[in-house]
Amino acid sequence: MEALLRFQDVSFSYHTLDGETDVLSHISFEVKEGDFLAIVGPSGCGKSTILSLIAGLLKPEEGSIFFHEQLAAAHGTTAIGYMLQKDHLFEWRNIRKNAMLGLEIQRKKTKEHMDYVDTLLEKYGLEEFKTMRPSQLSGGMRQRAALIRTLALQPRLLLLDEPFSALDYQTRLEVGNDIGMIIREEEKTAILVTHDLSEAISLGNRIIVLSDRPCTVKDELQVVFPDGLSPLEKRNEPVFQEYFQSIWKEMRHHDGAA
Repeated sequence: MEALLRFQDVSFSYHTLDGETDVLSHISFEVKEGDFLAIVGPSGCGKSTILSLIAGLLKPEEGSIFFHEQLAAAHGTTAIGYMLQKDHLFEWRNIRKNAMLGLEIQRKKTKEHMDYVDTLLEKYGLEEFKTMRPSQLSGGMRQRAALIRTLALQPRLLLLDEPFSALDYQTRLEVGNDIGMIIREEEKTAILVTHDLSEAISLGNRIIVLSDRPCTVKDELQVVFPDGLSPLEKRNEPVFQEYFQSIWKEMRHHDGAA
């Protein structure tokens, strides 16, 4: 199967008045249609930088990024949806209008697209809250609304930059489960950056383990569970702990821990 995204021998450094900081060193990986790729690694190793490069917010100093076998920049941002750590919903707009924001910015607020947003709001439990303000919703509902806003433009690829990190642990589990199921039901391709190994294992079908900065790809795992399990159900499977220990061992080995 042809890769949807190909990250080919990419290197990147940040340049400031204080000097140069090497972040990525010859990173290569592929993402195929339908993949849910999770990226883990030490704090500050460059995980979020990878997403910024894919989204076109940064440009690689070496190497290339291909989207459907064309340079990623040629596709602009409409083919790629980006969900950040905070929901960034506007308090002066109700939930439905927040979900429509991307359509307004891209001038795609057609009846077809608006109907799609309404379908998503109903399908994922927000229809009765669509006239409320963000402050009236729980953190989990707000994140669902943020995902619907991202899905409204029907992107080919979703980038998820630690989207649950601002939530308390119980809510994080519930929202991670909900959003994982939504992405699967909508048949979207996604890349998740997270520091939570359990989250990566329960959501991803592939996991890339990065080294410390300047990061390289230390390991790549295929994650296989019985069909039909939700992210929460996967955490109860015996193989879940095996994946966790394998990734943890790789990361501790790199850190020089015993």
